[in-house]
Order: sequence, then C-alpha cells, then structure tokens
Amino acid sequence: MEKIKRIKSFLWYWRGVFIATPLVSAVIILCRWLGWLQPLELFAYDLLLKWRPGETRDERIVIVGIGEEDVDRIGTALISDKIYADLLKKLLKQQPVAIGLDIYRDVPIPPGTMELNQVFAENDNIIGIEKMIGDTRQYRVKPPPILKAKNQVGFNDMVLDSDNKVRRALIALPDRKAFSLGMYLALLYLEKQGITLTVTPKNHYWQLGNTVFKPLESNDGGYSGVDSGGYQIMLNWRGDVRHFETVSLFDVLDNRLPPDWGKDKIILIGFVGESFQDVLLTPYTNSPDKRMPGVEVHANIISQVISTALDNRPLIKSWTETEENLWIVFWTLIGGIITWSQRKSSQFQRGIILFLGLEIVLVFIVYQAFLLSWWLPLIPPLAGLILTASAITVYTARSAAKIRSTFGRYLSNEIVNTLLETPGGVKLGGERRTVTILTSDLRGFTAISEQLPPEEVVKILNFYLGHMANVITSYNGTIDEFMGDGILVLFGAPVSRKDDADRAVACAIAMQLALEEVNKQVTAWGYPPLKMGIGINTGEVVVGNIGSEKRTKYGVVGSEVNLTYRIESYTKGREILISEKTLKSLKSKVSIAETRQVSPKGVKQPITIYRITGIEGKYNLQLPEIEEKSISLPHTIPITYSLLDEKDVTTQVYEGEILQLIIKDIERGAVVRAEFLPHPLDNLKFTLRHLPQEDIYGKVTAVAAGENSFKVYFTYLPTTVEKILYSPVTEAC
Repeated sequence: MEKIKRIKSFLWYWRGVFIATPLVSAVIILCRWLGWLQPLELFAYDLLLKWRPGETRDERIVIVGIGEEDVDRIGTALISDKIYADLLKKLLKQQPVAIGLDIYRDVPIPPGTMELNQVFAENDNIIGIEKMIGDTRQYRVKPPPILKAKNQVGFNDMVLDSDNKVRRALIALPDRKAFSLGMYLALLYLEKQGITLTVTPKNHYWQLGNTVFKPLESNDGGYSGVDSGGYQIMLNWRGDVRHFETVSLFDVLDNRLPPDWGKDKIILIGFVGESFQDVLLTPYTNSPDKRMPGVEVHANIISQVISTALDNRPLIKSWTETEENLWIVFWTLIGGIITWSQRKSSQFQRGIILFLGLEIVLVFIVYQAFLLSWWLPLIPPLAGLILTASAITVYTARSAAKIRSTFGRYLSNEIVNTLLETPGGVKLGGERRTVTILTSDLRGFTAISEQLPPEEVVKILNFYLGHMANVITSYNGTIDEFMGDGILVLFGAPVSRKDDADRAVACAIAMQLALEEVNKQVTAWGYPPLKMGIGINTGEVVVGNIGSEKRTKYGVVGSEVNLTYRIESYTKGREILISEKTLKSLKSKVSIAETRQVSPKGVKQPITIYRITGIEGKYNLQLPEIEEKSISLPHTIPITYSLLDEKDVTTQVYEGEILQLIIKDIERGAVVRAEFLPHPLDNLKFTLRHLPQEDIYGKVTAVAAGENSFKVYFTYLPTTVEKILYSPVTEAC
C-alpha cells in the first residue's frame, strides 16, 4: 500500500513531464514523418557543413573552367569544335588519367568537327556527358556519338532537394548500368590504383576497397519520403566554391601551364560563369551569386569516391528511424524534467540557464557527431526541448497566453509597453491625438519592378526597407505599415513628445541621406538607383486598436492621413515636402528650398507646402545641394505624352519635342516644347516617337507659358531610353 502511494505521489509530482513528453514527442515524430520539419532539418544540415573545418584541396582533380572572359575573347558563347579539339590535344599531352568533358556536344559546331571526332576516336580516357533524366523530347540531351559508341559517357544529372540545393549525389541510374560523370571518372582513377568496383553478396551494395557505399533511403537523416531512386549517396563536400585548382580555357590554349600540371590527374572541363546557367545552389550558398558551377559539383563527387576508397574518408551516415525516434524522445524527456523541476518563480532564472545549457549541449553533441560523419537529428530534439518547456510553462502560468496574444498584435516594443502599462490597453477603440505623419514612396519603382523577377524585387525591397526601418527606429518613429515600397510612420503615437515634428523632419532627411548608401548596393547589383519622395503632415487623428478580437492592428485613421499621402504624391526623387501645420509645429529652424501652392484632391481650399533641405539645432542635418545641368541638343526629339489621373492614363495624347536634357545627380529630366501645357506637379506618361514601346513617366516641375514649354523630371526612365538620351551627354561630360 505504501509503495502504491509512493508511486502515485511520484506520478503526480512529475505529472507535467509524463503528460508533455509523450504528447510532444508524438507530435514531433508525426510532423517529421509528414515532412514538415524537412526544410529546417536541411537548413541545420547546411549549418553543420559550414561550421565544419574546411578540408584540404584534393590535388588529384583539376578544372579547366570556361568563364565569361574566355567567351569574350572568342567572341561567342558557341565555342567551336576546333577550339575543343585544340584544348583536348594540349590536355592529353599532360598525361592525365582521364578527362571529363562536362559540356554537351550532341550537335556539331564547325569548324573543326572532324578534328574533334578524331580526338574522341583515338583516346580512351575522354569521358563525355549526356542528360538522362526527363522527358525524351524536351529534357534529355544525347552524348557525342563517337564517345557513346565507345561507351565513354556518363550522365550529368543532379538531384535537387525541395529548396533546389544539391546535397545528394546520384552516382548511377536505377538499373545501375549507367554511371554519373563523377562516378565514371572516379572509377577510372581507382582502376589505375588497382581498386575495382565490387558488389556485396548480402545487400548488393557497391564496394570500393574496404568501403561499402550504402545507398540513401527515402527517410535517411532529415529526409522524409524523398525520392531515393537510382544509387544516391550524401555528398560529402570538400568546401565552398573554388575549392579545386581551376585554370581558364586560354591558360591551356596559350601554354601558360607547367608541362606536368595534369599528369596522373583527372581533368574536368566545364563552364564556370554565372551567365552560362550551369550553376547550382549548395549548402554553402548564401546568395544567388555564390552558386557552384556544375563542373565543381562533379569534382566534389569524384573527390568523395576516390578519397573514401583510398584515404578512408568516411561517408556521411545516419541512424535508423527507430534510433532517431528514441533520440527525440530522450531529449524531449530531459527538457521536460528540467523545465518542470525549475517551474517555480524563484527558480526561473536558474531554469533558463539550465535550459540554454541543455540546448548548447545538444548542438555540441550533434556537431561532434557530424565531425565523425554522423548526421544526427538536431531540429526535432531541439523542437522537443522547446515545445515541452512551452507546454509546461503554459500549464503552470496560464496568464502567459494573454501576454503572448498582446505581443503578437502590435508592431513595436514601445507600443506594447505602453499598452501593457495601460489597464484598457488591449481593448478595441482609439483616441484623438495630434501626431506628425510621415509617408515615403519610391518614385517609379512599380514600373521598375514589372521588369524584374519577383525574387529580385523582394531582395531590393527588403534591403531598402531594412535600412529605412533602422533610421526610423533611431528617431523613435513608429512604423505603422509597410505598403509595397511605401512606409507610413507616426511621430506622437503611442507616446507623444514635444519634438514630434522635429524628429519627423530630421528622420526624413536622414532617410534621404541613407538612401545614398542603399543605392551603392542597388547599383552594384546592376539595377537603377532608387528615388524616394517623402511627405510630412501634422494634425489630429484617431489612433488605437483597430480590427476585431481575432485580428487587431494598432493604427491611425483620419483625413490628415489622406492629406499626408496627397502631399507625398507631389514629390519627385530626393524631395521632402511638409505641410504648413508641420512647419508651425517645428521648434528647430529648417532650410526651405521652395514654397508651393497646391490643391489636393478632397481638400476645399489650396494649401501651402514646403520643400525642406535641412534642419538646424539638435539634429543638424542637411541634404547636399546638387547643381542642375541643362544640355542643349543638336536637334529636337519628338515625343507624345498623356496626363495621369491618379494611376490611370488619360486617353488624350499630345505631341511635343524635347529641347534640352537635364541632369541632377541621379535625377534625369528634360525641357519639352508642346502644343498643350500641363500644370506644375502633373504626372505624365511619355513615349519617344521612334521608341513607342518604351513607356516613360515623369512629373512636371515648371511651366513657361510664354515659351510653350515645360520642365519635367522623369520618375521612371527605362534603361534603354536613358542610354539613348543621356549616354552621349555623360560621356562628353
């Protein structure tokens, strides 16, 4: 009886662990089986590879890389058979073990076709490629006929994971009768070393020397239900790109290599430039411009097979599913015990330290195992630790749910802190308050983004918005919303300060200055520089929690918000326009470059807006004054143009001609003589008569009625048009 009581007492004391551990473990194992954790597990695998010390260069493999500079010298990307014939002849003099030609040669490219075929026919150590996987009509590529007849062909197909990265090596097709290029070349090298391919009697696995190559199964490591067709192994990379000695095509053709450079080695020939599209994502790839050439992936496969057979370099191995599941349960149990035992508030700090220490120990064990070429699960046990701790925390502190809900509904720590300190802070509703509103927008970015792939647009936007967000935060602005390339910022909500208007103006100037740094990177990527307009207005609005109980947003409502957007719409690139109410609210002196009278839509009376270039006092910021250059043309350029009504182009088309070009830093503009004169600040759509397919957008900045002309700055100017109009001008300057 006493024993039963002790058991009951024990079970009750540790009830949280006994409930959370099996439930959390079951959920994680199920999610893993369904493949939901696979992206994270592959990400962790990539990290382990990057953390692992780099291996020494494998001198048995060298690469002749054909790059953009080689193609520029040849004058065409279609390299003739003559050049390849000369290249192979020179490489054969190096006495290599084998040469792998990772280039499709299914179609002759004269001149030199007969000469290249003769080289193929006379040499038994040249291995060509073919593409084997895919629909016969569309995706397969035949090998060179002569090499096919001599059975000197390997396939160059790669196995890609769901994120398009190469982590596995396909060394043979399902029938095992066709080798990959890397496997074929490795076997030729090993044959010279007296090692041939054998098959184990029990499992029919391939064996080279003392090493058995166990093929990858669909649920090995972090994979779940992956296609494991053919003979696949995990690719044990030697390192990142350029890890093998690589020379250029003309290093060989111009005899710039030592005579024994390729002696007794495997020589691979392939394209290495990004423009050739034979580049692949690998675990080391952090950005699209760091992809690995396909020829270097083949080099890694060759090196892995050779070094495994000759140098006892281990293959990457993994546990059975049962062993991995027990590993997950173990760490989930440990996490539950630590969290439950330290659940009291007095033990909270110590519990956090123990929990973090436990995570570090887990990562350390997995990393050390990876150094020994064992791929152990990291994300599932880590998830077990975190989820068990979370479940127990929720069980012991139910009020945390409300706090998490509150934190998830607001955009900044400042808002959250204010609302949490206010008894009615989490209720729906709002209050009237005078705030300064800043809104920014990129001029012409919509037209630019239509010309780019979505991934590139997102990359540019994230880079730009990240820099702007840092500037806004440093001036205590509250980012209310990102709207594409636009930003809405509040100064005075949720916390009101005496210098809200000053901080808004200073923030706007700092944003324009920061855009110069952003544009250095944007132009380095090969894109036109960004141009930003900023509008600022001050007035009474309603701020607070807007939405429903399920979805709430801290935001701002009122006509003053709409007016801010109208003011911003009058800007061109590098301009900051503020309303008269903002000017009166300023406590610091500002530099006013221009005063304008405008009649925004929805406003009964005209208003005055001011173009600001600097602020004095505490912030002391100034936009540099940039000289405007006007360049006369030897002859006018005929154009057509239409007015823009909001985002719509009006149907009326007018004719005109460009008299002068204007250059002001990154801004481009023109003086136009026309039959119809628009109003200042009107938005126009232009086309050059000899280039009607290229749309140009601009904003009118001045009108000279007596001369029947107007000045316009372009908000979007296609690269092709800019080169035609301005390249001769800038070159002359």
